[in-house]
Amino acid sequence: MARQQNFDECEGGRESLFLQKNRMRVKQPADDDMLLQEDEFERLLITVDRRQEPIRVDKYLTHRIAGISRNRVQQAIEAGLVKWLDPYGQRPPQPIKANYKVKPGDQFEVWLFVQPDTEEIVPEPIPLDIVYEDAHVMVINKPAGLVVHPGNGNYAHTLVNGLAYHLQHTTQDVLPRWGLVHRIDKNTSGLLVVAKSDLALRHLAQQFFAHSTERKYLALVWGDLPQDSGTIRAHIGRHQRYRQLMDAYPDGELGKEAITHYRVLERFYYVTLVECQLETGRTHQIRVHMQHIGHPLFNDETYGGNRIVKGTVYKAYKDFVHRCFEIMPRQALHAQTLGFTHPATGKRMHFEAPLPEDFRKLLEAWRNYVAQLQKPI
Repeated sequence: MARQQNFDECEGGRESLFLQKNRMRVKQPADDDMLLQEDEFERLLITVDRRQEPIRVDKYLTHRIAGISRNRVQQAIEAGLVKWLDPYGQRPPQPIKANYKVKPGDQFEVWLFVQPDTEEIVPEPIPLDIVYEDAHVMVINKPAGLVVHPGNGNYAHTLVNGLAYHLQHTTQDVLPRWGLVHRIDKNTSGLLVVAKSDLALRHLAQQFFAHSTERKYLALVWGDLPQDSGTIRAHIGRHQRYRQLMDAYPDGELGKEAITHYRVLERFYYVTLVECQLETGRTHQIRVHMQHIGHPLFNDETYGGNRIVKGTVYKAYKDFVHRCFEIMPRQALHAQTLGFTHPATGKRMHFEAPLPEDFRKLLEAWRNYVAQLQKPI
C-alpha cells in the first residue's frame, strides 16, 4: 500500500538512521490479489532544512532519502513523481526538473515505486497469450487461475515465472517487479501490460498513477440494477475485522478514494451484465464496489456472490444457478479493454480481449434461461 511519511528537520546522520528504521515498506501479501498498481507507491513529504545550501534537487533527495540511488530519483523526477509544494497552498503541486536548486523551506512530495526485496524467480515454460509485443511493452491476455506474481502459497507457476522464461532469450537486465505496473486478480481473466524497458516501466507507472490509462471490465453481477449507468464513489481499504479482505468506506473515513463507472449491457432478471470502467485502481475495486451497492459479482466467494442472492425459491431455479456456478467456478469478471500511450512512440494503444469460454458459456446459459421464461404459456 502507498505509505506517507513526514520528515522533520534533523541532522544528516540522525536523519539517515531515522529513515532506515522508520521507512514503511510493502510486504508481499499471501494472495496475488492483494496488490494493485496504485497501492505500489510510497509517498514521502520532505521539507528542506533552513541551513541547506542550494544544490540540485536530484542530488539533495539522493542524500536525504536513505537507501535510494540518484538514478532512481532522476527516474521519478522524469516521470513527474516529484513535485514542489506551495507552502501557502495557493497553487497545486508543481512538477520539477532534476536541475532545480533547492532552497531552505522548500517542500517536496515524492512518490516512489516500491521495490520489494529481490527474490529468485525460476523460469518456467508457462504458455503466455501474448496479444502484442515490441522492444518496450508486452500485452498479455491472462487466463483465470493464473497468479501474476509469486507470494506466500504461490511460489511457482505464476505469470512472472512464465515471463522469466519468455524474456531470458531477449533481455539480460531484469527490471524491478519484472516490469509489472499493474495486476489483475488470480481468478480474473483479461489484459495486462508489462514493461520490457526502463523507459516503459517509468512511463507506464506514471500513466497508471495519473489515471490516464483506459481499463474496462465485463462483470456479471447479482440483481437487476435500477439504472442503466452510474458511478460508485466509496473509499476502499482493509476490512476492520477481516484483514485479508477489502471494504468500502463511503464517508471516506478510511481507505483511499475509489471511483468506478458502470454501464448496463444486458439484463437477465436476476443477474445483470455490466461494463465497469475504472477511474482509480484499488485492490479488488470492482468486486468491493459492487458488493457495496448490493450487487456482488456472480460466484465471487470472497464477497458473497457464491450463493443465490436474487431469484425465486423454486428448485428448478436453484438447480440452474448451481449449474452456472459449475460452468464458471470463479468470479464473473474479465478485463476486456486496455488502453495506454506507448512510452516510446507516443502512439495511443488500444486492445480488447474476447470473453473466455467459461464466461461465454455462462452468458449463453442465462440467455437460454430468460428465453424460456419469456415463452408464452
